[in-house]
Amino acid sequence: MAEDGECDVALIGAGIMSATLGTLLGKLEPTLRVEAFERLDRAAAESSDAWNNAGTGHAGYCELNYTPPGADGSVDCTKAIQIADQFATSLELWRGLVACGDLPAAGSFVREVPHLSFVEGAGDVAFLRARARQLCRSPRFAALEYSEDPEQIAAWIPLVMDGRDRGTPVAATRMAHGTDVNFGALTRSMFTTLATQPGFELHLNHEVGDLHRDGDRWRIEVRDLASGDERSVRARFVFIGAGGYSLSLLERTGIPEARGYGAFPVSGQWLRCTNRDVIARHHAKVSGQAAVGAPPMSVPHLDTRWIGDTQELLFGPYAGFTTKFLKRGSALDLLRSIGVHNLRAVLSAGLENLDLTRYLVGQAMLSTEERLALLRRYCPRANDDHWEVQVAGLRVQIIKSDGDGGGDLKFGTEVVTSADGSVAALLGASPGASTAVSIMLEVLARCFPAGWASPLWRERLAKLLPSLA
Repeated sequence: MAEDGECDVALIGAGIMSATLGTLLGKLEPTLRVEAFERLDRAAAESSDAWNNAGTGHAGYCELNYTPPGADGSVDCTKAIQIADQFATSLELWRGLVACGDLPAAGSFVREVPHLSFVEGAGDVAFLRARARQLCRSPRFAALEYSEDPEQIAAWIPLVMDGRDRGTPVAATRMAHGTDVNFGALTRSMFTTLATQPGFELHLNHEVGDLHRDGDRWRIEVRDLASGDERSVRARFVFIGAGGYSLSLLERTGIPEARGYGAFPVSGQWLRCTNRDVIARHHAKVSGQAAVGAPPMSVPHLDTRWIGDTQELLFGPYAGFTTKFLKRGSALDLLRSIGVHNLRAVLSAGLENLDLTRYLVGQAMLSTEERLALLRRYCPRANDDHWEVQVAGLRVQIIKSDGDGGGDLKFGTEVVTSADGSVAALLGASPGASTAVSIMLEVLARCFPAGWASPLWRERLAKLLPSLA
């Protein structure tokens, strides 16, 4: 094994989270020595990739699962407004980085695409009407448009209304200034800029096998997958942003805060439109209501995306059952994640969510024809010949001990940090990438308290994000 290397910060995983944290640290403390390790041959190839990501720029504008209805007919919009605020913070940082030359022109990774919610049936129309009324009270949603007029909705989303029975009540909301973000392109641009900075190194094809305490540092065992060479790196601070593998790496640290967590992986597939004329007719991200028992990541989207300079159209995602934690992971990932410390939580969550498991298995067994039949609920005149199956990424949801021996299945994201702030990990999936900047600011506040409180950091942060000043 090669001799130990030394760095101040180690980033495990080269996705949007590590890129964002590395960028913020580079601006706030440019003298830090930072090394990033990625097991694949390029950055942002798993959950951050444009084909894999379930939400490319969703900001709480159209996702109905972020605004649950109450039994009294009210709608709780707290989470949607919070996510919209967090996405605005992400946009602010990206625009600032473009302005100072640290990112290419914004059009290379972000484009304006309206965000819409669409429902049909009297009950769901009443829900969307109440949701729109509540959201419009927030300045963040002041531009939200609402309509129950089929012709107006058809002008917004013609594919959704073509061939639809005009006798069924429908409603839609629209945020015209929504965005589509190519997180893969954004992440790789961030790492390209970081690579020009003294003290930063990105190691592709490098897999972290273990990490443990070594005095006041963490010793990280790394293997070069191309050459087979092994070495260790000692770091003062470690961030684990390895997607589905974050939990297993966090458990290897041995910190007590990692105990009691389990993981529940969910696979995904899209239907991808192959007809350029159809793609050109749709310019929106449309979100509908999830099926009963479906996880939030399978809320149906009819989704315009820009991948490179090409406009694409996806429908889905279709969820499925898997035992892998990454698209390029192992079928043994789920089994290996279960141990004495989380067995009861995992079993409890599994027993309490049998309907979800059955739903996922059923989704995985859908034929292409059955997937197309679901598409036609949203696009009644969809032509089978214009769509093909596209494999999406995996999402690993959190199972968290409830403290009484059971476990709760969570569908959000959670930052786990050690008591001394020397290690942090990001677990979970949604809303994920869209709120990366706010999440990494939380990591900085928890793990770099002296810097966070210093006037120098506050001054530098105010230049990056004036809204936080």
